[in-house]
Amino acid sequence: MVTCWPVVAEAAWLLRNRPASVRDLFRAFQDGVLSLVPLDETDMPAIDGILKTYANLRPQLADAALVHLAERDKLLKIFTLDRRDFTVYRLSRNRRLQSIP
Repeated sequence: MVTCWPVVAEAAWLLRNRPASVRDLFRAFQDGVLSLVPLDETDMPAIDGILKTYANLRPQLADAALVHLAERDKLLKIFTLDRRDFTVYRLSRNRRLQSIP
């Protein structure tokens, strides 16, 4: 599975009261379960566009980054606990993301 820094930061914040779980998250990268996909300044306009398009949902940066990565890297499956918002987000040509679990 791939992810990006905004998602790791949000996950670590959500797990802030469980330090062992944060360490497990980091270990998943060391063990090759998760891979970090780079985002740079060229990705910012697209992420900003997603934040503007879905402003009524008040999306987190992590959500917008994932939607952008799905579009950029042609991914259709996303692992998220935020089923509500990810049923609304769309990729180009009105394609839906498949949420797991």
